[in-house]
Amino acid sequence: MKNITDSFASSVRWSFAGSFGFNTDILATNPINLSVVLGVVIFFGKGVLSDLLDNRKLRILNTIRNSEELQGGAIERLEKARARLRKVEREAEQFRANGYSEIEREKLNLIKSTYKTLEELENYKNETIRFDHQRAVQQVRQQVFQQVLKGARGTLNSSLNEELHLRTISDNIDTFEAMEEITD
Repeated sequence: MKNITDSFASSVRWSFAGSFGFNTDILATNPINLSVVLGVVIFFGKGVLSDLLDNRKLRILNTIRNSEELQGGAIERLEKARARLRKVEREAEQFRANGYSEIEREKLNLIKSTYKTLEELENYKNETIRFDHQRAVQQVRQQVFQQVLKGARGTLNSSLNEELHLRTISDNIDTFEAMEEITD
């Protein structure tokens, strides 16, 4: 019985050994390799990507809250400026005879200065949000890529053994031979 098993094992070994070789047709092997890698990346990268995006979403929301607080401070300063404006307007009525044009210029300068300050604060807030968003996207991309590659390598290294490797090579060779027959 042992001789039968040994002869079967040796015939299997010879069939793999006889069909093993390097496939130099890059156009035929790359789509297969890419599809396998892409499948592994998608399968293992979904969870990591969603976790990273959730974390980044929280950071962005915190940044937005901070920006809104800054905006609240700007609104408070605007209210103070408006109160100051009202005060200046009252003073303008009192001193109208003494220099109406000078007071009016002061009022316009104050209004312009207030609106300019608000506009600068709004631009700063928008720029901060835009910068944080771009930085977050870049960090997420980099982290996802590293996590996915690490996971894919680990999975491939742990699941590829010699038998599976030889079987995959044999299947690919059969596929390429069938493709060669079709093109001939």
